[in-house]
Amino acid sequence: MAHTAMSGSGTTAGDDPLQTAVWRLRSRGCWTDAAALLTDRADEPAAALERAGLLVERCLFTSEGWAEAEDALRTAEAVAGDDEERGGAASERGRLAYTATRLGVRDRADEARSALGRAAALLSPVSPRRPLLDFRRGLVAEHIGDAPQAARAAYQRAHAGAEAQEDPLLLSFTWEQLAGIDLAEGDAAAARTGFTECLRIREELGYLVGTVPALAGLADCTPDPDAERLRAEARRLFRLLGGVPVSLAGRLSAVPAQPSPETHPEPAAP
Repeated sequence: MAHTAMSGSGTTAGDDPLQTAVWRLRSRGCWTDAAALLTDRADEPAAALERAGLLVERCLFTSEGWAEAEDALRTAEAVAGDDEERGGAASERGRLAYTATRLGVRDRADEARSALGRAAALLSPVSPRRPLLDFRRGLVAEHIGDAPQAARAAYQRAHAGAEAQEDPLLLSFTWEQLAGIDLAEGDAAAARTGFTECLRIREELGYLVGTVPALAGLADCTPDPDAERLRAEARRLFRLLGGVPVSLAGRLSAVPAQPSPETHPEPAAP
């Protein structure tokens, strides 16, 4: 069973009011609005890369906005001033190429591998961007290369790095992808553990757009009647968010959403 392979990063909002505003918009699927907050700082490498990442994530969830993401990524590449910044931009380009390939927009598999390989060469072994890069290389190995064991090893490296960096959002992604492999291999108990951890972290962070795939994944390895309750909640949020992530449309849009006994809070208006 194919699961949504979201990728994104690391840090959520800290004490910076701008970052708090960006996170609140991102977590509710308002990527364009979040990116707009960074437009005035697009000549700064960190802000340019963050803005590009938001717009690439929009492509991943919606399969829209490709031109805007490409433009933002070219800006990030242009303003990068050292190997760390260039490596971060290459990693983001690899994610965009992976996304286009995975969603069937255009086959950019070779570009994805090349860009992520370039990022690996540019980033130092102790770079804080290494865990996220490992995660993205795992996505390519699993979903483009059809090499689940190589993907598992990459996800485990990313998981250990996320734990060391205290990066809960990336941990939620590694839990999700490892759980998907466990489920494909028939280990429902391990899959339940992974999807449960993924869902717990995303609920704690308020990462609303990420709860839909977490709920759907958990439902796939949970016995009824709890499985149907989880699917109903996933459908409700999927509709609430306007049909994202689009990769789950076939699984969640065909059946009318039913209210769940245990619902998540409605998102505040951005």
